Amino acid sequence: MTVLRAGGPREERDKQKDTREGHHASDQPQPQPLRSRRTPRRRRTFPALLRDQTLRVSRDLTFLGGAGNETDRGNSTGAGRLSGDLATPPTSRWAARLAHAQAAVTRLRFARPAGAMGLSRVRAVFFDLDNTLIDTAGASRRGMLEVIKLLQSKYHYKEEAEIICDKVQVKLSKECFHPYNTCITDLRTSHWEEAIQETKGGAANRKLAEECYFLWKSTRLQHMTLAEDVKAMLTELRKEVRLLLLTNGDRQTQREKIEACACQSYFDAVVVGGEQREEKPAPSIFYYCCNLLGVKPGDCVMVGDTLETDIQGGLNAGLKATVWINKNGIVPLKSSPVPHYMVSSVLELPALLQSIDLKVSMST
Repeated sequence: MTVLRAGGPREERDKQKDTREGHHASDQPQPQPLRSRRTPRRRRTFPALLRDQTLRVSRDLTFLGGAGNETDRGNSTGAGRLSGDLATPPTSRWAARLAHAQAAVTRLRFARPAGAMGLSRVRAVFFDLDNTLIDTAGASRRGMLEVIKLLQSKYHYKEEAEIICDKVQVKLSKECFHPYNTCITDLRTSHWEEAIQETKGGAANRKLAEECYFLWKSTRLQHMTLAEDVKAMLTELRKEVRLLLLTNGDRQTQREKIEACACQSYFDAVVVGGEQREEKPAPSIFYYCCNLLGVKPGDCVMVGDTLETDIQGGLNAGLKATVWINKNGIVPLKSSPVPHYMVSSVLELPALLQSIDLKVSMST
């Protein structure tokens, strides 16, 4: 019996083979340590990433929307040709996926790179209309001047004409009505009728009151215009943030103003207080506006000329900031609401918004 020992013929042959291979390998260039073959990823810009994400979500929307519609109709095209679970997806699941994709599009629309300059920190701005974007007070004065001319030239009123207009102005400032059961035309015609009777005495003259009211109203609307520099400002702002017009007042009156100054196209949404359950300064109307734009109160800025409605309302709703338009340099009462910022013209707003954004960026 042959006993195999360590270092026997087989082991010797293996050692010699290893030695020969080692000498041969030493004559060849030594291989370098393995390195990752992955090429360095080029740093992609935010716009490129946003574009790719948007395209991807858009494809999802097209697929999901088309598939869901075809499935709902029981059609054999589109998703009907898919196999497995996708061929006949439950309607609720498709609806959920479609809603998720649509929400992603909304998020992408407002996406901004971290630390980006511009208006990335403010997502929406609410604007008041009267005496903020348009000169309502100035237009009203022009209307009163036309009525004074009418009363003096046609009806031979002298100083009474100005007294009548002053009384109407006081009545307008104290105007109080329920938006759902009051006709603004009847109410304001009554203002003129009462002012004429209080000044001239005698019987009420409804016909003259109607003539005065419609002359004042038509003249006022003719002078309610959106200045070119304001239009340019709104156009530029809308490239960065969402804009909403939020105005108190009777539905008919405010809609006539909006049509007269042709401002609706500059906003993503228009909200008239007379059409809502509550007006400014109630928080509810601000929350309604936030829901319309898909933003949170902390993302929004309120801009207006009235402390008691615009500014107090913005404070009540917890908006990011309130901006008071103080054209005449009025010193407010100590009991008045305190705005976050004060400017003398709405045209100062873009620079102010950039300042707000900068402060937020520095604090984060």
